[in-house]
Amino acid sequence: MSRFWSPLVNDLVPYVPGEQPKMANLVKLNTNENPFGPSPKVIEAIKAELNDGLRLYPDPEGEALRETIAEYHGVTRDQVFLGNGSDEVLAHIFYGLFQHGEPILFPDVTYSFYPVYCGLYKIEGKPVPLTDSFEIDPEDYRQPNGGVIFPNPNAPTGRYLPLEQVETILKANPDRVVVVDEAYVDFGGESAITLVDQYPNLLVSQTLSKARSLAGLRVGFAVGHRDLIEALNRVKNSFNSYPLDRLALAGAKAAYEDEAWFRKSCDGVISERERVTEALELMGFEVLPSKANFVFARHKEHSGEALAKSLREQGIIVRHFNKPRISEFLRITIGTAEQNDALIKGLQSI
Repeated sequence: MSRFWSPLVNDLVPYVPGEQPKMANLVKLNTNENPFGPSPKVIEAIKAELNDGLRLYPDPEGEALRETIAEYHGVTRDQVFLGNGSDEVLAHIFYGLFQHGEPILFPDVTYSFYPVYCGLYKIEGKPVPLTDSFEIDPEDYRQPNGGVIFPNPNAPTGRYLPLEQVETILKANPDRVVVVDEAYVDFGGESAITLVDQYPNLLVSQTLSKARSLAGLRVGFAVGHRDLIEALNRVKNSFNSYPLDRLALAGAKAAYEDEAWFRKSCDGVISERERVTEALELMGFEVLPSKANFVFARHKEHSGEALAKSLREQGIIVRHFNKPRISEFLRITIGTAEQNDALIKGLQSI
């Protein structure tokens, strides 16, 4: 502890991102990045912005991108909020929409940033246990709370909650905001954005980092009732009025305008996910059903820690979580066909 730290900083337990190793010739399957790259139109749009205009501030409201996202999802522009990656959007949600003083509900096995935000904003977080098959049971969310948040598909499990079950949670919490974090929804799920006009307590967050291959640009957004969006704008404009730069705004808009590239990318990941799942099951792995760009798997005869270590010795990096209930699992990002072949061969050798 430094004598210059505030008491708040001293007590924080920060989020630990996936390792970004500097090793050469690495098969990197640990951070859920898209293996297929962004649309060429994204690169063109960014290059077009590399001019004298960079001396000027970007549009603080990101109106052109918000209009594009709104049109794509069948909502209005004032129902869309932009942020510097979905993590920033989520941070504003925790601060501005959840009722502090009451517990925030989220799954016990889920995105580990949620408890970090609770620590940052001094909010009580209440983990709700997943079932024995690592599924969200909507009935478990019929309890007093200051808000509900869960990823769909969940991370790191990859399991998807059908929209009718999402609605069960929404109906059980009419006076609290329910946030559906859809970072991975494009790999086989159906977005809850279709429900936002029916449920004023629903807020859906998404990112362009995964399915649209823009993790390096940091673009996220939320869609919901205008009142919820107004609250997020109040927080944003008290924190950083210019969250997205000119390059990010241009690249993100171009990504949404190239539907063919987006579909090809998603289909490629889904196809490889099914192939990897089949190969893992043939080797004796239990693989949870996944609608994400990763699989969550464990082997009955080899520990997760030992498998991760052995793969690393072969230059293959996967994610292992040394946490209760999931310490035997590996979270394996779906890579290119060549990367996935290396993974399968590496595991076969073990």
